[in-house]
Amino acid sequence: MSATTTATKTLEATLAPPTAHKERRLRRTEATYRRALRDAFASGADTQTAVNDIVTDYDLSSYAKDALKQYVPQLRRTYDAEELAEDHPVRFTNRGWHLDHSPDRAHEFCWRVPQAGRGTSFWIPLRINPDQRELWDRLYDGDVTVGEFRLRQHRSSWTLHVTVEYEIEHPDTPDDPTPVGFDVGESSLLVGCAVEQGAPVDPLFVDGGRARHLRKEMHTTLKRLQERGAAEWRVDERFTHYQHALTDIVEKASRQAVEYARQFEDPVIVLEDLTYIRESLAYGKWMNRRLHAWAFARLQGRIEDKALEAGVPVEYVTAAYTSQTCHACGHVGHRDGDEFRCTNEGCWVTEYHADLNAAVNIADRLDPWGESLPLKPAGDDFPRDGSACDSTMGHREASREPRQTTLSAYSSETSSGSETSLVGSPAVHGG
Repeated sequence: MSATTTATKTLEATLAPPTAHKERRLRRTEATYRRALRDAFASGADTQTAVNDIVTDYDLSSYAKDALKQYVPQLRRTYDAEELAEDHPVRFTNRGWHLDHSPDRAHEFCWRVPQAGRGTSFWIPLRINPDQRELWDRLYDGDVTVGEFRLRQHRSSWTLHVTVEYEIEHPDTPDDPTPVGFDVGESSLLVGCAVEQGAPVDPLFVDGGRARHLRKEMHTTLKRLQERGAAEWRVDERFTHYQHALTDIVEKASRQAVEYARQFEDPVIVLEDLTYIRESLAYGKWMNRRLHAWAFARLQGRIEDKALEAGVPVEYVTAAYTSQTCHACGHVGHRDGDEFRCTNEGCWVTEYHADLNAAVNIADRLDPWGESLPLKPAGDDFPRDGSACDSTMGHREASREPRQTTLSAYSSETSSGSETSLVGSPAVHGG
């Protein structure tokens, strides 16, 4: 029987247009929360107790204050934030979550907005995305676990983000799998390749040019708008536009990856363990900034999410030398841009697509039996520590940390899709 794993998603809904009175209360809640956040952050508080001393006197619900006590220390310790943006959402802990449902209403679901004081909270209807209906029903029935929820204003509308967790079956790795390796990169957004009987088969290429162009254009556009003193709503509108465009690219690429893998018999998707990618990148300040701006792990996470929902197992392997080793003979070669060159004169490989070579190496590192495989490639005279625990197969439990993956709020003006924050960190944009 397959084991279960915890899936995490962020549901999104648009608040129905509030009355003038409720609109004032929403705005007052948002303004008070942001003042409390700024004051707590500016004080340098890095513990929950220190934050509590600052936010206690603010006219906020205990759920918003508790969220601040958790979030402000994270800004310091986890995100190394040096300043705050102005668009942080209002956060609430899950203790304050209340949802109502009635099929007789035009908007079936209603959310109770937490307010300071007893009996002051108020209800407001939600416009949910129909594609998320099942999870909203399960949320109301108590079949999924609610986490933090966040309220944000977008010019003339309000959105609610609710993080939920639920159990799904974790597919077993078959005894005789077809490994399908994926290399995520800057030039080629995604390169996948299955290995059948030891040979690469029918690779998949997803170009990264559009994503690079959008990130560059976004950086330039937002910088110019800020320099010109553009209105905050205008800057926010353009940022949202680029975020949605980048999200669309990631959602399509991850969907292509899973569809590609499913065409093979007993597929297992193999990904690099990029846990320490930020620490290991050393290409200079400019290149590091570009690579860090592109959330490699974010794309991998969406592949993993879709794969598990489709019943395709996912395994992680050590990333060392995947782009430097010849997939055919195992010797260390040279990578120059998109080209890999093998240095072994006896190898049939002379020049090969570098990302494809890496994808094949990733697939080849799948070890369904969990045995140790040699990490050091043939012809590699780099000094190693000689540890017997070196292994290409570093099996890792599927990470179910929140990826802030959301479906766009349903409206007559927008089409449904999935949204993943790609650019900036929570410390900057308040994700």
